Amino acid sequence: MTADKLKQYIALFGGLLSAILLFLQSIGINLTWFNNNSINSFVEVLFAAVPFVLVIYGIYKNTYIMSEHAKAQEDLLKKKGMK
Repeated sequence: MTADKLKQYIALFGGLLSAILLFLQSIGINLTWFNNNSINSFVEVLFAAVPFVLVIYGIYKNTYIMSEHAKAQEDLLKKKGMK
C-alpha cells in the first residue's frame, strides 16, 4: 500500500463521516460535538497518526527480539558478522 493510497482511504473515511453528519442533520439530529470542524480535525489526526503507527509496526517487525526463533536468527547473524 502506497502513501497516496493510504491518504485516499483516510479521505474516504472523512467523506463517510461527512455523509453521516448530513444524514443526521436531515432527520433533525444535531450533535454539537459532531460538526464539520470536528470531522476535519479527526481526519487530520488520522493523517498524522496512521503513518506513525505504520513506522512503529515496521520497527517492531524488524527487531529480532520477538520470538526464540528470531533470537536464534539474530545470534547467527552476529556470528557471521552480518549484524
